[in-house]
Amino acid sequence: MPALITAELHAQPVARRAPAGPPLVTPAPRWPPRDPRVQPPPPAPPTWGQRLVPGTAQRLMAGLGLWQAPTPLPPSLHLLHTVGVLETYGWCKSLDVDPKGRLCMRGAQSLLEKTGHVTPAARHRAVDHMHTILAGADVHMPFYAWNDLPGRTFPHVAALLTRAAEHAHQIGD
Repeated sequence: MPALITAELHAQPVARRAPAGPPLVTPAPRWPPRDPRVQPPPPAPPTWGQRLVPGTAQRLMAGLGLWQAPTPLPPSLHLLHTVGVLETYGWCKSLDVDPKGRLCMRGAQSLLEKTGHVTPAARHRAVDHMHTILAGADVHMPFYAWNDLPGRTFPHVAALLTRAAEHAHQIGD
């Protein structure tokens, strides 16, 4: 299994021809389905209120019913949400947010945390799941350094986030 993960994380995207006939083996259903109607939509960019009002004031106002805070997601769904954010806003290297508004993996997670879609503790557990998948592929570096390696493409990043989400879901996180 680690060799398969290693191959997926290091492989370059290759154009493949569709098979001539029906598939010989029906693929197992994936969790969660990659149907865009099922996945949570990516959040809008932070509002000025979310940028300027401190988090403690936001929580106090939410307790009084004056602020609508989103429901934080568990790590497995947070990782899938991160893929959705990167697909929507674009993916980049080296910067959390580049001048064109594209995000790296850490930038997408920061956006989700700032908008209240994940708690700091759940984000930390999601990072642990990404590092577990990378360690299983014999990659011993932080995920954000792996994101910036030469030759890294968005399909590699999406594969890592999806594998980490599946791992988190399997252990109940």
